[in-house]
Amino acid sequence: MYKVYGIIGYPVSHSLSPVMHNLAFRELRVKAVYGAFPVKPEDLSQAIRGVKALGISGLSVTIPHKVEVINLLDEIDEKAKEIGAVNTIINREGSLFGTNTDWIGALKAFQEVEVSLSGKRVVILGAGGASLAIIYAMITAGAKEIVVYNRTFEKAKEVAERFSVLAYPWEALYDAYGDILINATSVGLKSFDSPVAKEVVSRFSVVMDSVYIPLETKLLAIAKEENKITIDGLKMLLYQGVEQFKLWTSLMPPVEKMREAIYREVLTMEVDFAPRKGDKTA
Repeated sequence: MYKVYGIIGYPVSHSLSPVMHNLAFRELRVKAVYGAFPVKPEDLSQAIRGVKALGISGLSVTIPHKVEVINLLDEIDEKAKEIGAVNTIINREGSLFGTNTDWIGALKAFQEVEVSLSGKRVVILGAGGASLAIIYAMITAGAKEIVVYNRTFEKAKEVAERFSVLAYPWEALYDAYGDILINATSVGLKSFDSPVAKEVVSRFSVVMDSVYIPLETKLLAIAKEENKITIDGLKMLLYQGVEQFKLWTSLMPPVEKMREAIYREVLTMEVDFAPRKGDKTA
């Protein structure tokens, strides 16, 4: 009998999680499949009940459900409580347990490019579920100062109060400065928009984008032109997925094969952007 796993979010058609998890299941000969389940916000509670009814073994959780799903689970661990968001669900014989691996994904993405976070000033764009995990990762790694900008300033202030960091309104973003800039919004997804101008990017040494379609977002393209260290969105996706797989199966997945698969897949998905690539840093 095959176990069933999947990702819930809205939308999820662009998700690369099925690619890497199904590859890992095949490589390790685990009898399991992983699918993508689009779940509208108003249907989230019904979907979670369905997980129990159908015996789905585990889920990845993405936008916009990472925060809201917490109240629908039977238990969450201390990490998820501290972060305030869940991206991983494990079905323990009908009891749904939530945790968060996004923060590990963020840390390992920086480790891969050998960037130390200790003592750094980090500016984070966005105050959603991904942002919460990234802030937690930055604090864990010893960042000196963390600043959050969000279009809804009240939400930024709530996040800042939760983690004892700084919050500024989106309108003040032009004056942002620091060592590391992280885009945790959806700006740039399937487009060539950047959340900040070149003048802002020039004030940072490292730029990370959580968006991965296209792989080289306009933000990252600007950063490369400015000779900055760049971190694409697939690195965080890969490493948080590796941690999920370990939690679900107690097995170490084939990380490099997973990496190759998602990078190859995203390049095929972004073919539609090719005609406009020359305009990406305009």
